[in-house]
Amino acid sequence: MNRSIFCSLILLSVALFAGCKKETPEVPGKGKLMLSFDMQIDGIQLVTDVMNYTNAAGNPYEVNEVKFFISELKLYKNDGSVVRIQADNSIHYYDWDIENTHTWNITDDLPSGSYDSISFIFGLPPEKNISGYFVNPPENIMSWPSILGGGYHYMQINGRWRNLQDSVRGLNFHTGIGQIYDNGEITEYVHNHFQVVVPHSFQIQADGTTTLDLVMNINSWFTTPHDYDFNVWGGSIMQNQAAQEVIKENGDDVFSVTSSSSLKDF
Repeated sequence: MNRSIFCSLILLSVALFAGCKKETPEVPGKGKLMLSFDMQIDGIQLVTDVMNYTNAAGNPYEVNEVKFFISELKLYKNDGSVVRIQADNSIHYYDWDIENTHTWNITDDLPSGSYDSISFIFGLPPEKNISGYFVNPPENIMSWPSILGGGYHYMQINGRWRNLQDSVRGLNFHTGIGQIYDNGEITEYVHNHFQVVVPHSFQIQADGTTTLDLVMNINSWFTTPHDYDFNVWGGSIMQNQAAQEVIKENGDDVFSVTSSSSLKDF
């Protein structure tokens, strides 16, 4: 056989073999996420123990403590897929007085790529909101009285407020399981947890950590769609389901994500 023809056949065979090889699909990278919690009053950093805030109803108030649970965290990708967080049973407890609760370092390996929003339950879902679920402090200190439904507080904002008679009253703005009463007897318990959806575009970087700053605007609990007047509802509402409903409806826009950053892990 002619040497040039032989060489051409070899080259053709190599080309055909290469063309038949299956391409190995690219495996998407994985990254990490950290949520950083920030307490604000209408865009200003919260300062505790001073009565320098006023809500939409005109009530002067101060904040001494902020504590709450969020759970069932989900991330939404631009392609419509949903990533469910499994770390820590997808529960985070925040406490103003405990610095290491101000961030949630999520240990899940998360698909890299573009995301457009996050969601979570404010409070705890019924299957996890049962007495004894948390055995250690500080979470178990948030217990809700058994006679009122058991489980745990969703939130405690404690402080003081000034009424129309210029008297200073205690503020125990506590949310959790509600009660329906008939002739003074509890006939039904109401789970008042609710889902919060926060739109925000961000990237999960492969082999990196993305930080999202999750802001709670405390004043938003007291307005939109309802102006919440302490003179009407009082300072303590654990046994007031009507007040719990108002708070739940006002909670839709309490949270926002103001910024995010991605850092490569080395």
